Amino acid sequence: MFRLKTLWTAGSRPQLWEGYKLTACRACSSQAGTNKGRNYATAAAAEPFLSGSSSIYVEEMYKSWEQDPKSVHKSWDVYFRQVTMGAAPGTAHVRPPSLTPSSSTAGITLVPKQTSTQLTSKEPVTDKLIEDHLSVQTIIRSYQTRGHNIGNLDPLGIADADLCSEVPKELDLHSYSIDQADMNRVFQLPDSTYIGGEEKALPLGEILSRLKNIYCNHIGVEFMFINNREQTDWIKRKFETPGILNIHADEKRLMLARLLRSQRFEEFLARKWSSEKRFGLEGCEVLIPSMKTLIDSSSALGVESFVIGMPHRGRLNVLANVCRKPLEKIFCQFDSKLEAADEGSGDVKYHLGMSVERLNRVTNKQIKIAVVANPSHLEAVDPVVQGKTRAEQFYRGDTEGKKVMSILLHGDAAFSGQGVVYETFHLSDLPAYTTHGTVHIVANNQIGFTTDPRSSRSSPYCTDVARVVNAPIFHVNADDPEAVMYVAKVAAEWRSTFGKDVVIDLVSYRRNGHNEIDEPMFTQPLMYKRIAKTPTVLAQYSEKLMKEGIVTQQEYEEEVSKYDKICEEAYVLSKKESTVSYRDWLDSPWHGFFDSREAMVLPKTGVKEDILQHIGSVFSSPPPGDFVIHPGLKRILKARMEMVNNRTVDWALGEALAFGSLLKEGIHVRLSGQDVERGTFSHRHHVLHHQTLDKVRYNALNHIYKGQAPYTVENSSLSEYGVLGFELGYVMSNPNSLVLWEAQFGDFANTAQCIIDQFISSGQAKWVRQNGIVLLLPHGYEGMGPEHSSARLERFLQMSNDDQDHFPTYATFNSKYNEKESDDFEIQQLHEINWFVGNLTTPANYFHALRRQIALPFRKPLVLMTPKSLLRLPEARSSFEDMIEGTGFQRLIPDKGVCTKKPEGVKKLIFCTGKVYYELMKEREKMNRDETIAITRIEQISPFPFDLVKQEILRYPNAKFAWVQEEHKNMGAWSYVEPRMRTVLRKIADSDRPMENYLLKKVEYIGRNPEASAAAGNKQRHQYEFSQFMNHAMKEI
Repeated sequence: MFRLKTLWTAGSRPQLWEGYKLTACRACSSQAGTNKGRNYATAAAAEPFLSGSSSIYVEEMYKSWEQDPKSVHKSWDVYFRQVTMGAAPGTAHVRPPSLTPSSSTAGITLVPKQTSTQLTSKEPVTDKLIEDHLSVQTIIRSYQTRGHNIGNLDPLGIADADLCSEVPKELDLHSYSIDQADMNRVFQLPDSTYIGGEEKALPLGEILSRLKNIYCNHIGVEFMFINNREQTDWIKRKFETPGILNIHADEKRLMLARLLRSQRFEEFLARKWSSEKRFGLEGCEVLIPSMKTLIDSSSALGVESFVIGMPHRGRLNVLANVCRKPLEKIFCQFDSKLEAADEGSGDVKYHLGMSVERLNRVTNKQIKIAVVANPSHLEAVDPVVQGKTRAEQFYRGDTEGKKVMSILLHGDAAFSGQGVVYETFHLSDLPAYTTHGTVHIVANNQIGFTTDPRSSRSSPYCTDVARVVNAPIFHVNADDPEAVMYVAKVAAEWRSTFGKDVVIDLVSYRRNGHNEIDEPMFTQPLMYKRIAKTPTVLAQYSEKLMKEGIVTQQEYEEEVSKYDKICEEAYVLSKKESTVSYRDWLDSPWHGFFDSREAMVLPKTGVKEDILQHIGSVFSSPPPGDFVIHPGLKRILKARMEMVNNRTVDWALGEALAFGSLLKEGIHVRLSGQDVERGTFSHRHHVLHHQTLDKVRYNALNHIYKGQAPYTVENSSLSEYGVLGFELGYVMSNPNSLVLWEAQFGDFANTAQCIIDQFISSGQAKWVRQNGIVLLLPHGYEGMGPEHSSARLERFLQMSNDDQDHFPTYATFNSKYNEKESDDFEIQQLHEINWFVGNLTTPANYFHALRRQIALPFRKPLVLMTPKSLLRLPEARSSFEDMIEGTGFQRLIPDKGVCTKKPEGVKKLIFCTGKVYYELMKEREKMNRDETIAITRIEQISPFPFDLVKQEILRYPNAKFAWVQEEHKNMGAWSYVEPRMRTVLRKIADSDRPMENYLLKKVEYIGRNPEASAAAGNKQRHQYEFSQFMNHAMKEI
């Protein structure tokens, strides 16, 4: 029967049941009338939910409510309180208001002692009252959600930060059941707001006034999209609590001093170098105080190291006033007559970075600040900063990001326009990429170069991209320094509390054009007329503090004179500088690294055989215990163990031996990219997954030796630009680490071309910044079509900085015509090139190439065209003999076949690189050309092995020369190799008079014809092209 009876007949409330027992089972009600709302046949019928079908549910709710009233919905809490206080049947439940505003029916008067559940102390609970209170709650939420849309955010007062001048209907009082006549009515505040402080109810007028002041003034808080109640409540408390935004007089004076230095620095540069580009901060001078407040607050919370990435605007000011770089070092950069004291070509002053350790005067703690050098490619530095930050956290053991943090500065147009911003945001919560929260500061000019924001983005705000990761966004009027200071404090606390990203949107303007010599009136006449009439933020704020009596005019003028004098003195010192040293601008100095290395000595990279055996055995063994692995992996591990026992290695095993031997030596190894744990071609299998348990994994390379360095291998997000930038930043932090990025297919690297062009290939030349990152780019023509064949080898070779017409002069002379390359030829070449580019053919050479990255006394990027079909080709295996002590990397592998016994009988000498070697070998054997055709592999294409190619050419005096490649003629290595081989021939002719005929010799091209597409999509076409150039290659003359 009706089990609700148990609620009141348990002994303590029998009298209440009597009032309900005759009517509680009525499950239906009738309506009477059509114009005055709903009427019920009986009072109890107003509670139709008390039916037999719902009695169990209601009884359970009541039991839960007895234990904890907060465990049930507020409506049930009110209902049960009404019942327990003696409300008559039918009066305990108050129905919710209609969805559309309408006149309410007469209310139901409750029992006299029900005062604590009334919505006010004087009014009975009626439908109208309920509807009004719900309207107030909706208004409060609307201001929390949409208040920023009508905030006073633009310092110029001519635009809306969200590009929309309409007031959202949610913020229009006419959209609700209340109006101006209700302004003095007192409403109970919901627990979803903190505007009342200790007060639980406020008049409507006061509620609206507080909401507007909090959410529609100089701070626009955009956060209600965050799907986490704890986080949204935290933000509400930070902005809604009465008086929480008040700032002490000492903080105001500090803000003024910082603002003064920010503006006077720009004015000093403008006076001294009026026609120079410097990308100053005029119009957003508050950026400097905001950064310093952020650093102060974060330092107080325990952060010791700050990694900063930023565009060119304001960079010199940040270096001067945030990093405290000596002003004379900045000023001398404007002197075009100073010579560079370093290698490389250098970069413009507003691209340079730096690293400094200094005392934070506010917290009295030592902090480290690094500003990462970057190109003009806006936002490209974002993932680099994140990678560098993650690496510092890793090496410090800072697993929660409490000691190291990143700060990224952005421009408004770039923040919404550059896709790498989105890619970087999506790394923020990934286990192997998170930095546990980044503070983003947008210097919002409200304009691009010359582009109006209404033409440069589709979203309301330039910061909307941050919403995808639930990052709160604080829009703030940049002409209100106190609001900016408070927001910076909140951002620091947010990151420390939740370890999540946060955005500060400094809505400002740009007093000059895109740069100081640009004319903005051409395209934004109205904006710049208003800017011309707008006083600076320093003028406004100093006047405000003088009116408040916090500073006097004399104190202000003395501070101005003091800083101007500092600038003038630094200017005098800058005139004494005779050179520009880019080493002073390093963002990632490696203290002691170069001093501890024996310079210009080529290291051997082989290891003892017992080390190879041990690593190979561990790597080839199944996980210990009852770990269930896939049956296919059992076969793979068994095959690996057989190779180890036979002292041979394939590509995957050779890589594992290189990693394992470096881990044994204390070198941290990190491999990332798409699908790298297993490998795109299912060859690596570094991470084994339990077949019946989720999240149970085993990585054998982390269990080789006790005390070994950690090995990190992680599948990345489906991003190239962002992830490669991240790994570049990671490797910058520590030269004693091997960091590799592998593309899923080599041609996908072109979506990361900006990182390759602007950072990896040119970083040392521009910023004297070495790095040893390794790029693994699967490459090979196997009929997979245009997009899965070529890693675009030609592009990497084109960016190599060795001279095609110059044979390096690292040589010793016995006589005028008897010249021999010196023993340090190879190491000299490696030292002077900007990077290494290779297309290897053996696992042993891959093993040595990876180990050489760490063994060299300097660091250079390594770009490898890695194989696909060779991963399982039996001929493409190496012996332990090629990897043990005394062995090393082979830049060129000569032919070791029968043709070497009678080199004078060789009619054709083929040079090639990569996979095509094995196809040539197979074709040569098939055509029985072993004695007349020699095949030489160039493993390291750049720097070009001039000396070894010269030896090969001289070995076969009667041979013609050919270069064979599988790529099309306008691709691959041909355009790089051919002029360098001509240089070798010219060198031979010049060094020995009898060999002058070598000037007449040419290098024949054999390969596919020029094409626009990287490879044929048609399988038959692919096979036809292959057979054509193979037949051509096997012709002896």
